[in-house]
Amino acid sequence: MWRRAAGERGPAAGERGPAAEEAALRHLLGLGLTLLERNYRCRSGEIDLIMREHTTLLFIEVRYRKGLEYGSPAESVDARKRRRIITTARHYLRTRTGERDPPCRFRAKSP
Repeated sequence: MWRRAAGERGPAAGERGPAAEEAALRHLLGLGLTLLERNYRCRSGEIDLIMREHTTLLFIEVRYRKGLEYGSPAESVDARKRRRIITTARHYLRTRTGERDPPCRFRAKSP
């Protein structure tokens, strides 16, 4: 495994995900959203952030993108990953909310 030399800037590949999630979370909290869950996991998968905006639940997949030349965050979520996020969101709704069919949105977010 390659390591960064002393003095090199920027996070190593294994550190980018958590750093991106933290930056995205700070940004969304600054917009007034409420954090409900972070890194929610079940057998079907994981959702990085589950937040509430007024009465709407947001299921957020955080994607680190070096630049838009590599595509948008939404473009980086393939069909298989979308299915896993939806299945995991359904599990969350069944087990964690008392609401019947609350309004929901799905977002891919870059920090």
